[in-house]
Amino acid sequence: MTVAVRTTSEADGHILAASAWWRTNRPSAPELFDHELAGAFRLLASAPDIGRRYRYGRIPGLRRLLLPRTRYHVYYVHDAEGAAVIILAVWSAVRGRAPALKPA
Repeated sequence: MTVAVRTTSEADGHILAASAWWRTNRPSAPELFDHELAGAFRLLASAPDIGRRYRYGRIPGLRRLLLPRTRYHVYYVHDAEGAAVIILAVWSAVRGRAPALKPA
């Protein structure tokens, strides 16, 4: 089973900012973030429940997947009825705090 992977406009902003930061500040591997995120999206499309459950009161079913090389978390929900994974945020794990999340 493969599901669609969609992003919210907030997640799109996170992705663009992280990608730009990575390209500017990591000259030895400028495309690493983009490649790792693309791999995570492929993984989520084929195994949408792979991420760890993440408790956040206002968003039932929230999960989080770590991108190990770049140390970003992908926050998402799996909409089984709609056959989709909805990416809510892509956030640096080293920030020490989670993003402010809104339901999709």
